Amino acid sequence: MRLKLDIDPDIVAMMAAEVAAGERAVTAAMREAGTGLKSAWRMQITGAGLGRRLANSIRNQNFPRSGESLDAAALIWSKAPVIVGAHDTGPLIRSKDGFWLAIPLPAAGKSTRGGRITPGEWERRRGLRLRFVYRRTGPRWSGCRPPQTASQCAKVVVFKATQKRGRRDEGYDDRG
Repeated sequence: MRLKLDIDPDIVAMMAAEVAAGERAVTAAMREAGTGLKSAWRMQITGAGLGRRLANSIRNQNFPRSGESLDAAALIWSKAPVIVGAHDTGPLIRSKDGFWLAIPLPAAGKSTRGGRITPGEWERRRGLRLRFVYRRTGPRWSGCRPPQTASQCAKVVVFKATQKRGRRDEGYDDRG
């Protein structure tokens, strides 16, 4: 008895086609994963209120740069690693003179230039002096005294004064 096996499609060509399909799939998956990670990291930065410019510092590069490979990779990094790392790790926050740091609350309003208002600008606009409000527990508050009318001082407490430590991403609010 004679048995003859003849493979009509070329097995080498079939395997080469499968390897090529695998290379395309791996490269496409790495490109998609890199783009997704970059987008998610950018959304976290803008969601934390750090702005579009800092979010746009996140970059993505795929390897190989052209063509396909089974060993494809994606590299995602920040062009501002010190700033992103500072907001990520919560380093020491210091005021200019190293003693008190005034953080404006929403009740303080906005600056004339649209940004955060400074204690000096708040005093000039309202005509009232800020003073520290000492409390038994927690940080001191800087508020106006006395609030003559609601229009002069919407809330007594307008700035939170803290001594040297804190994270940038902690929510500072006027509830004490």
